[in-house]
Amino acid sequence: MASTIFDSVLYRDVFSTPAMRAVFSDDAQLRAYVQAEVALATAQGEIGVIPREAAEAIARQAPAIALDSEQLKHDTENVGYPIVGLVRQLSQHLGEAGRYLHWGATTQDIMDTATVLQLREAVALIEAQLAEVMATLAGLARLHRDTPMAGRTHLQQALPVTFGHKAAIWLSALHRSAARLEQAKPRALQAQLGGAAGTLASLGARGLDVRAAYARALGLAEPDITWHVARDGLVELVQTLAVICGALGKIGYDVMILMATEIGEVFEPFASHRGASSTMPQKRNPISSEILLANAKMSRDAASLMLDAMVQDLERATGPWHCEWLALPQVCLLTAGSLAQAQFMLSGLIVDPAAMKRNLDSTRGLIVAEAVMMGLAPALGRQLAHDEVYAACRDAFDHGDALLEALLRRPAIASALPRDRLAALCEPSNYLGTAGAMVDRVLARQINR
Repeated sequence: MASTIFDSVLYRDVFSTPAMRAVFSDDAQLRAYVQAEVALATAQGEIGVIPREAAEAIARQAPAIALDSEQLKHDTENVGYPIVGLVRQLSQHLGEAGRYLHWGATTQDIMDTATVLQLREAVALIEAQLAEVMATLAGLARLHRDTPMAGRTHLQQALPVTFGHKAAIWLSALHRSAARLEQAKPRALQAQLGGAAGTLASLGARGLDVRAAYARALGLAEPDITWHVARDGLVELVQTLAVICGALGKIGYDVMILMATEIGEVFEPFASHRGASSTMPQKRNPISSEILLANAKMSRDAASLMLDAMVQDLERATGPWHCEWLALPQVCLLTAGSLAQAQFMLSGLIVDPAAMKRNLDSTRGLIVAEAVMMGLAPALGRQLAHDEVYAACRDAFDHGDALLEALLRRPAIASALPRDRLAALCEPSNYLGTAGAMVDRVLARQINR
């Protein structure tokens, strides 16, 4: 097995996507480092901290410099971080202008800013994927707004719902996650520039002016104060992405259960041999749903690790920072993979209303015992109605017949309501409450996004 599923030729496009892997490739990271160094020089040239011609030379030449990756690897292993080696290589190629590269900055300034640049690109990909999945779910909710099915609690049939109501619940969770993601961006996607201990002392009185120009050059938010050891913005972003994975995992879990042979109400899209067993030709396993569940569980580890890494010592962490280098790419890769699997699965989801009706009718009316109780309550009082219907349910179980027949055998019930009224109460599709109205509310929010 490969060192990680994201490195595996076999698994990397199962658990994530090529686009997100590109965001967190070594080449992309190095480009982000150089972009941060160029922005710093540009800002300092604008403010007058370094000569403008030096800043212009750095901006013009640095992005085109071919880096020696083997030397950079050696320097990183020796120093513990890549920036010293990176600055040395760039400076050697920049001539006189190289004297002003990385002026007044510290390694973490460049690495944090580069990470934020990568995260900005990752979030943009995730937002686009999330919009696609929400649109697909809205289509399912709209199409099946009034498609009745058994609602289940504790894995037992409870009351009737609609499949549209179920899809709208899935959708509403993603609406909230999309809002969280939008709200987290300005707190997470901030430029980092503080110098050795976070005070910008090396830039003198112009430090805050440089930082403002630096943030503008990168299109990032300007922080009020250095966040070298205050990682809450990144932690919030990771928690939000883990919540998205969790919401998609819930969808996958539901679909897996509904695909069970004994239920058979929905199915993942059919493709030849997709979900096939090596030994049982009849099998059609819920592959996308399984990945959604697995990714939800793995994203929890990234979220937990980021929370742990928040506790950092004094003005520079002695280890917790390094934990982010694993957690941040991992949660982005998992989120992109989950959204891709969800979009594939939901856009081709096979919904079987006939199976839903068959399962809904399988209890012969017992699923709407509450409806009967509430219908009888005005005539008998709630407690007596409950006791009478409870007894009728036990009778129906014992005789193996329909709830309606058992109800009619109870004198108190038969005298309280006519048969046609009891029959209407025993029809599951008549007891859907405000499911449709709630679906409409969620769809209205989707339209107004």
